[in-house]
Amino acid sequence: MTQPETPNTAAAKGGLDTATLDLPGWTHIYSGKVRDLYIPADQSITERIGQECVLVVASDRISAFDHVLASEIPDKGRILTQLSLWWFEQLGVEHHVLASTVEAGVPAAVEGRAMICKKLDMFPVECIARGYLTGSGLLEYRESGTVCSIPLPAGLVDGSRLDEAIFTPSAKAEVGEHDENITYDAVVGLVGEDVASRLRELTLLIYTKAEEIARGRGIILADTKVEFGFDAATGVITLGDEVLTPDSSRFWDAATYEPGKAQPSYDKQYVRDWLTSAESGWDRSSDTPPPALPSDVVDRTRGRYVEAFELLTGRTFH
Repeated sequence: MTQPETPNTAAAKGGLDTATLDLPGWTHIYSGKVRDLYIPADQSITERIGQECVLVVASDRISAFDHVLASEIPDKGRILTQLSLWWFEQLGVEHHVLASTVEAGVPAAVEGRAMICKKLDMFPVECIARGYLTGSGLLEYRESGTVCSIPLPAGLVDGSRLDEAIFTPSAKAEVGEHDENITYDAVVGLVGEDVASRLRELTLLIYTKAEEIARGRGIILADTKVEFGFDAATGVITLGDEVLTPDSSRFWDAATYEPGKAQPSYDKQYVRDWLTSAESGWDRSSDTPPPALPSDVVDRTRGRYVEAFELLTGRTFH
């Protein structure tokens, strides 16, 4: 089995240059676009948890078009963490969460937006399942009739539901770079046939179960990205990172779903729309960082995240 880089290795590359918290007992090792990773500063935490672990802290940062914006979305870290924890409970697959409460060891300063997780060797693959044709998959389909080299029937349009979900992986990129869609054979080349087969199986299993749950709540799950790692302690391929949030998935309102056009989604659509509008004055093709978001765009984006959380979980977000 090919084992990819651990978070410690990734930290040597720097990650995102951003302010981090001083959390007693924990040492910061890496920052991605929206999450920060910490490891125990002393052995006592590891002994109390019972195994090697990492603290995953979700920030309120938001990214768009491969840029991390200067503006933040209030409560975003809490919303996505609580939604991920809810999904982990629903899926019935091995996942990385060990603890998520202050009583279990999460620092009080990051209560509600942090999880103590198993330390995994993450695979260098973004595992994507698509049940509907849209986004980058639609662009490829229009050019070649395929998505990640998988042939699809003729005559599909933006938003078409596929006969069955497909596995369309991408290769992970460094912060600020674009992930690259790859074929299943390329995944085999990266991690080996046995692991590639299991990643595809788990990804489609998660999508199928989540799509059914979401549909029962009036939400269409068009596609989702999940990530997996190898748990050296158990020898099991394990679901990691976040899962089935508006940042990693495309959720649509089933009541307004209409194939043949772009569907409004429960994500950062307001952010993307404003950044590409004349009002923002930002040239996406330039090297200039995006401007700060207007307060109304921030408020509406937060509202969409809250709405997605409440519709999916049936809980009120406080």
